[in-house]
Amino acid sequence: MPNQGELRSRGVSGTVMSRMLRPIALLCMIATITGCTDFKRWLYEGFNRETWQHREEVIQALNIRPGDYVADLGSGSGYFTFLLAKTVAPRGKVYAIDIDADMNTYVAARAREEGYTNIEVILAKPDDPLLPETGVDLIFNCITYHHLEDRVSYFKNVSKYLRPGGRIAIIDFNEKAWWLAKLFGHWTATEVLHRELKEAGYAVDQEFSFLPKQMFLIFSGDQKKAEEPSVINP
Repeated sequence: MPNQGELRSRGVSGTVMSRMLRPIALLCMIATITGCTDFKRWLYEGFNRETWQHREEVIQALNIRPGDYVADLGSGSGYFTFLLAKTVAPRGKVYAIDIDADMNTYVAARAREEGYTNIEVILAKPDDPLLPETGVDLIFNCITYHHLEDRVSYFKNVSKYLRPGGRIAIIDFNEKAWWLAKLFGHWTATEVLHRELKEAGYAVDQEFSFLPKQMFLIFSGDQKKAEEPSVINP
């Protein structure tokens, strides 16, 4: 998070700075009132997320089937986890993977309460999702790519968890993101994602354009495929 000195160095005036910092103060107050876990859930699920995340369309675009095994990498509060679990049921499975123990506890408790028997929560390491050796058909990563460190090495490593024909789907804020997301570095340039996944050994299968503030790409481990992916608006 940039401090006031950094903001001034970017040419941000005191008045503008005050306006920018007001939402941060509000968030801190909400965190105190609601408690840590509830506040983190609110942050993970975003502001009016249903209006811009288009969750059902994303699931349709992923083209997953009953019986598939899916890793929800950076599952957070389970925003996608439970819909993924419904889609691959009854024989499929979803691994809810996060490094946040509080969120993992929340997702595991909700899964038990709502009767989801095909969700398994995994407390990951920052450099390894610790998936089972049996692997998965899809690794799904939404709005956490920008948090990962040494992403090329990370995705080189996770290739060992992909079954033959397995895919990686990544959604992240890009150049279209709101100014606040950019201010806090919560976005990734589209060109950077393309370059890093290519360096990690993947090729673009599909690129979707229906998300208003995000990029959405699906990669495979087959770099022999055409470099120019199809751009799809489902």
